Amino acid sequence: MPLTVARCNRVALQEIAVYKNSKIGVIRPYPLLKDSLGSGAWARRSQMSIRRLPDALINRIAAGEVVERPASALKELVENAIDAGATQISVRLGAGGLDLVEVTDDGCGMSRDEMALALERHATSKLPDDNIDQVMTMGFRGEALPSIASVSRFTVESRVRSGDGPGQEGWKRVVDHGQLVAEGPAAIPPGTRVRVENLFGNIPARRKFLRSPRAEYAAALDAVRRLAMARPDIGFTLEHDGRRTLSVQPGMERPERVAALTAPELAENSVGLDFQREGLRLGGIASLPTYNRGVGDHQYLFVNGRPVKDRLLVGAVRGAYAEMLARDRHAVVALFLEVPPSEVDVNVHPAKTEVRFRDPALVRGMIVSGLRHAIDQAGFRSVQRPAEAALANWQVEPVQTAQGAFFGNNPSLWEVRPQAGEGMMRSPSLSASPTTPPKGRGLGHFAIPERISQPSPWAVPKPQPNPSRKPAASRLASHAVRLPTPILSLRRRTAS
Repeated sequence: MPLTVARCNRVALQEIAVYKNSKIGVIRPYPLLKDSLGSGAWARRSQMSIRRLPDALINRIAAGEVVERPASALKELVENAIDAGATQISVRLGAGGLDLVEVTDDGCGMSRDEMALALERHATSKLPDDNIDQVMTMGFRGEALPSIASVSRFTVESRVRSGDGPGQEGWKRVVDHGQLVAEGPAAIPPGTRVRVENLFGNIPARRKFLRSPRAEYAAALDAVRRLAMARPDIGFTLEHDGRRTLSVQPGMERPERVAALTAPELAENSVGLDFQREGLRLGGIASLPTYNRGVGDHQYLFVNGRPVKDRLLVGAVRGAYAEMLARDRHAVVALFLEVPPSEVDVNVHPAKTEVRFRDPALVRGMIVSGLRHAIDQAGFRSVQRPAEAALANWQVEPVQTAQGAFFGNNPSLWEVRPQAGEGMMRSPSLSASPTTPPKGRGLGHFAIPERISQPSPWAVPKPQPNPSRKPAASRLASHAVRLPTPILSLRRRTAS
């Protein structure tokens, strides 16, 4: 029978399909890509050939990797000032960096010819040879300046520090979104001044994805703070819309510089680190477990003086504090890791914010063990058990209540004495020795109290079915729970 029904259904579906195709017509499938593009567009698509991109487009593509926001451009300019040997770096921002980013330093400066070469792609003075595995400077690619100049109005002024003879005067070049618009002499002290105005002004698609001036300023401030923390021998100042928001003097000690850039009370609530292992050195400061934050924005990690945001290092810090902090709390740390250049690769991210270690297990183990050792020395142990002598000094005192005497808040001293009979649960005997608690059974340290064999006025009476009547379903449900009368009367007396 089921087989006959299935065959009839199949025949009915076939007849419906035939009628639908004859009356409505066969439904056409989706058009092919060739039909949707049209014959002319498809012909042009099939005849495309490989071509070399113009320099302006190449710089704009590179800017998408290097210059994500004003903070990215500011970071590249400050790193160039550090590599130039500056001892004082001044930063000015307008509208969070959307309208103005200006960096002034007192470094070695650039001559007229070097300035023209610096605005070309892949031109740098930070690689004396072709050995890229031995990079010791902050930058090394030589594409930051042309990338920034291709998406903004870029002005650079510089003067060489060595003397005031012929050819050593200041010089200026102005590039407007990749096009040189002006150049000439400039009155400037020895050093370099770079102005970036109207960032992404000619690229509305990139400009609209930027955040508010307040958010962009916060990102720029964090970038300057990290670079200032990495170089305590350099002075930094930051002004935003005419108001100075950051100022640190050169020649400070590292713990003092970190406390000045984070919180003054960090110096009194932190421990210092200085460990070495197999050619690696770990220094810096770490907060005590009692000094923590709800967000992890105060974790500063540096590798060979370069601020990084590496997941391996962040995970190592979290692992070191795992048994001392809650999951939603974060420690305040500033760790400076010195690694041989051959053991770390800094050329793995366009913005140089991530690194790759040759032996990541060694780095992680050193950070975890170093942090725990420093915190243990300060008196905060990750796993600390009470001494046996301290446990022996504890005494158990009975607490008298309306229900009787029992040991308050000491469920581990309850003893299991299974006996026959029904009744209420009671506490252990008061004659139990407080120094030798009896054994019990249960989950963890909680043991099941014993049951008394004698009836109690507070016990719930067991319902007894009436043998003369056949119990119904509703009558059985009424026997499930019955409140004890003494308890109700006690509540009434207490309320009255």
